Amino acid sequence: MNAMITVILAVQMLSALAMIGLILVQQGKGADMGAAFGSGNSGSLFGASGGANFLSRTTAVLATVFFVTTLLLAYFGNLRPASSGSVLEGSSVTAPTAVPAPIDNSPASQIPGNKPAAPASPASSK
Repeated sequence: MNAMITVILAVQMLSALAMIGLILVQQGKGADMGAAFGSGNSGSLFGASGGANFLSRTTAVLATVFFVTTLLLAYFGNLRPASSGSVLEGSSVTAPTAVPAPIDNSPASQIPGNKPAAPASPASSK
């Protein structure tokens, strides 16, 4: 399983790098117009229009490979083995219950900032 994820990750990284390279090599849409009127270099490796079709189709194939590998990595990343459960499922420790504080309804407790004195702790009475 780990070897398959490693292969998928390698294919994804290679397709991403190849796609970046192909996108940087391609010319923009406006470059053809300038070459048609003589202002610019119209020479290319694949000819006048063959390069655009080849490069754009190759980029589309690499983008498809990239998205498929991304989906596969997301799928395999969310798979959970059936035998292992939550860490807390086997825990026998119960949470302590909180003891509610006594309600003080005296008029002095209604004044903001007036807090009743805390009871003396047994440790401080020694």
